[in-house]
Amino acid sequence: MMSLLNLSTSTGVATYVLYGLLSTVVLALSYQLLLHPLRNYPGPLIAKFTNAYAGYFAVKRNIHLEIWRNHQKYGPVFRLGPDRLVFSTAPALRDIYQNERVTKPPIYLATQSQSNAHSTWNSLDRDMHRRKRKLVGRATTEASMRSFEPTMVEQVDIFIQGLARDHQKQQPINVKDRCSYLSFDIVGLLSFGYALNLQRDEQNQFLAEQLAHGNHRMNVYMQFPFIVRHKLQTWINLLFRQGREKTARLIETMIRSRMADDTKARRDLFSFVADAVNAKDDEGLRLGDLWYEAFFFIVAGGDTTATALSATLFYLSRNSECYTKLATEIRTAFRKGAEISGKGLAGCQYLRACIDESLRMSPPTPGTLWRHLAPEEEGRGPFVVDGHVIPKGTKVGVNTYSLHHNEEYFPNPFKYDPGRWLIAGDSDEKAAKKKAMHDAFAAFSVGSRGCAGKPTAYLELSLSLAKILWYLDFETAPGELGQVGVSQEGDFRLYDIFTSTHDGPYLVFKPRDTFVEDFGNAPVNG
Repeated sequence: MMSLLNLSTSTGVATYVLYGLLSTVVLALSYQLLLHPLRNYPGPLIAKFTNAYAGYFAVKRNIHLEIWRNHQKYGPVFRLGPDRLVFSTAPALRDIYQNERVTKPPIYLATQSQSNAHSTWNSLDRDMHRRKRKLVGRATTEASMRSFEPTMVEQVDIFIQGLARDHQKQQPINVKDRCSYLSFDIVGLLSFGYALNLQRDEQNQFLAEQLAHGNHRMNVYMQFPFIVRHKLQTWINLLFRQGREKTARLIETMIRSRMADDTKARRDLFSFVADAVNAKDDEGLRLGDLWYEAFFFIVAGGDTTATALSATLFYLSRNSECYTKLATEIRTAFRKGAEISGKGLAGCQYLRACIDESLRMSPPTPGTLWRHLAPEEEGRGPFVVDGHVIPKGTKVGVNTYSLHHNEEYFPNPFKYDPGRWLIAGDSDEKAAKKKAMHDAFAAFSVGSRGCAGKPTAYLELSLSLAKILWYLDFETAPGELGQVGVSQEGDFRLYDIFTSTHDGPYLVFKPRDTFVEDFGNAPVNG
């Protein structure tokens, strides 16, 4: 009898617990759906209850496309998560990123490998970010780029010779890796004067792939606030310890090699930040500020520019009129290859238009840069984004891919049309169109946290494209290889890993007479 009584009591307790849990879940879901401050914003039903909706597409690396599809369905603003609103308008871009009252939310701490270790990327405090940004920005100013340009030209010449060398094999080239190796070689020299030699040696080529994997994980972490809140990324990263450690050893080698030279030996990132950051504290180099700035600098300056160069080659190879017009501009602007320089390319307006149109259609950072009202700003007036009063605790952002494909600013958004950036005439209508496009262009983000490497990226892209067209002809590879990288919409397929990755395009290059004149017929070593 006692056993039956105990069993009955236990069953009753379990039933009450179960009912209690179910009631809690129902109340929580009801709140999100009926009472939450964001309840009136449209969006996928599941996204109102959980961030797993965005997390799922982040894992698949196509969250930017899913957001674009939702904008097509719900309009210029929708609810992507329980506490997230995503926009696709130029006024929102201004109200969020050019607003000194906002800052990055704690989800950016997903990039921390040590507590209280901040870089320019994950500094949530606005004053801390300004100090760090000022230091890092010195390495990428236009003046710094002028002094660094000869080094960049050397790397671009290696790139050109590599493309010409592989022409001898009579095989299409997947330019993804080539562009990536070029960009990382350049950023290695710009950051610490270190020759990674990815273009000539396989030893360090793992770096590009490892950093892409790391960015993908970071993007997934940022969609799940509980991961960052409980520092679960530290444990998850242990599963990828071998690759992370290999990357860490290489970056440590780069820093220590540079530290062995005089601080002012060359005009690179180290020369500007070494005296201002803690590079050799008692806990070791990897806990110093310099380590985190180096990691951010290499990531930001490597794969983003490589994506932009790959995309531009993709679009030019598939748009013969644009290809011919740009080739003519470059081949008539200079008398010989040695004259090609950043200063000389400043007058090549069609070149800049081709680059900007590629950055518009295939932005290297195609996702959403999340922001929220800085905690110290709460109670100091409403936070308004494109006419919407944003409730406390809400994360907001503009999705770059959606903004760049918004027909209000870019008619026929999936058409590669560099001419849209060269609207001639001073009529009010044309002036308004030009302003609308430029206001909605955010390939490098905008405001105080916009990309400091913008001058570097434009110089690298301009020099690379100009020299390719001076020394080589190229076209899309025949057959199935020529379709690699083509999306359903016909643009260059990007995979969103916070920055981006891609495959292709496969191109066939043919050296021109100008190549033989400057480099000869001898094969390139490496």
